[in-house]
Order: sequence, then C-alpha cells, then structure tokens
Amino acid sequence: MSKRIFVTATNTNIGKTFTSQLLIGAFSRMGLRVGVYKPIETGVTTLPADGEALFQTALSFNPELASLSIDDIVTLQFPLPAAPFVANKGEKIDLSRFDTALAKIEALCDIIIIEGAGGLMVPIDDENMMIDLPRHFNAATFLVTHCNLGCINDTLLSINALENAALPYVWGLNCRSEDKNFETVSLPYFNHRFESIYQIEKDIDAIAKALLDTISLQNEEIA
Repeated sequence: MSKRIFVTATNTNIGKTFTSQLLIGAFSRMGLRVGVYKPIETGVTTLPADGEALFQTALSFNPELASLSIDDIVTLQFPLPAAPFVANKGEKIDLSRFDTALAKIEALCDIIIIEGAGGLMVPIDDENMMIDLPRHFNAATFLVTHCNLGCINDTLLSINALENAALPYVWGLNCRSEDKNFETVSLPYFNHRFESIYQIEKDIDAIAKALLDTISLQNEEIA
C-alpha cells in the first residue's frame, strides 16, 4: 500500500486543489511517484474540474498514470453543487467503491493524495461525514485553512475535530492576496498558540516532509 494523505479544508473554496497540486510537485521532487484521487466531486456538469486539475498535474510528473481515465480519479460525480448527502438525495454510499478505485491508482504510485469535498463536517450520507474518510483510508490528514478574518475560529474548530477523532494531521495556511491584514489581526495569535506555522505556498517542501514524518509515526503506532 502506498503512503496516503487526505487533503481537507476549513470550508469549501479554501484551496484544497491548489494545495494538492503543490504537494504533487513537492513529493515528486523527493523522487516519489505521486498519484491522486478524489472520491466525490459535486457540481459536475461535463468534467469534474478539480479532479481533472489534479489528474493533469499528477500526470505531468508521473506518466504511469496515463493508463487511467478521469473516471478512475473521481469515483462519484454529481451535477448539483452541494454536500454529497444532498447531491445524492440522501442515498447510502458504499465506501468499498473508493477502496477498489484507490487500489488501481496505488499500483502506479508511491504516495497518493486524496482530496475531500468541502470541510470535515460535510455529510456524505446518513452514516458518514468527510472526517470519517481519513480513518477509512488510514491516511494522514492535511488541513488547509484561510488567512482572512475568521481564520482563527475556523482553524481551531477543524483542529479540534481532528484531535477529538484522534486523527494524525498537519495544517497550513493558504494566504491569498485578498486576505487583508492577516499579519496584524490573526498571525499574532497563531504565533502565540503554535510552535510552528506553515504557509502553504512558501513552505510546501517543509509541509511535505512533515506529512511523511506523520505517516511514519502513524505506521509505527499501527505496528
């Protein structure tokens, strides 16, 4: 089984796909063959945009993935841009379908980046939420958070959820040009609360290493 990373965020449109693309590059520079997987994408009318972006980026680094199609990368595609529970009209989703798809991709890579949909508490069906997938996949989690006003609350809520679920994780801030006054209104608290802070675009190589370390510790605990 390849190393697995589940990329989630504090909400939708925070930068999961952007971050996943950067991670593809970082792990590839380490000499790893990288694969990508997006179990569920909603808001799909013709092509799953996020899944396709991930696939093309990974393919540019790992040509072995050329044997796959976009339907191998994105198992469930729904037209309604909503939580999977809503987009799938509340129908139960068989998670074993994801395991079958993942095995096909993992045969072609050393590490796989699995991108979630929305945030951790997005409902998949009546039994599962997005936060249940990292445990199902036995994956380390990378949490993407934003730098706009409110990021302290959003970040701490998601970190609290991960820690309550006893899920190993690394987190980082996706700071954008429109995120005003972050260094003045939010960064001082993060510096006070945390020993180290990752800003995704400039610290992606350090993030990749931290994720590999987290996976190693996770595997030691399982052993």
